[in-house]
Amino acid sequence: MTNNPADVVSSFIASIERRDAAAAVAHLSSECEYDNVPIGKVYGKAAVLDILEPLLGSCSRVEWPVLRSATEGNLVFNERLDRFEMPHGWVELEVAGVFEVTDGEIRSELQQRKNNEN
Repeated sequence: MTNNPADVVSSFIASIERRDAAAAVAHLSSECEYDNVPIGKVYGKAAVLDILEPLLGSCSRVEWPVLRSATEGNLVFNERLDRFEMPHGWVELEVAGVFEVTDGEIRSELQQRKNNEN
């Protein structure tokens, strides 16, 4: 694996799009913090896997196109459209993600969904 923060995040997203939760979690540090708003924070690879496996398993396809991305030191910021094809159709979420990458591993991730309510 690479230590370049942007490459680590891109590889994590590619694993998600393949619906490979185990490969996605392999990009995380053992003491990672995963804050998927509004679901809430979880800590550690096992807890993240517990969230990702059923989510990705319920989808026939997953697409996370990155619309904008910026890297500052070990932080990667991206604006994405997270798309999940479910049995009833596509679910699309506008997301702002912030990843902290240290020594080639994601130590923390915050995902904030855009509120589309008026």
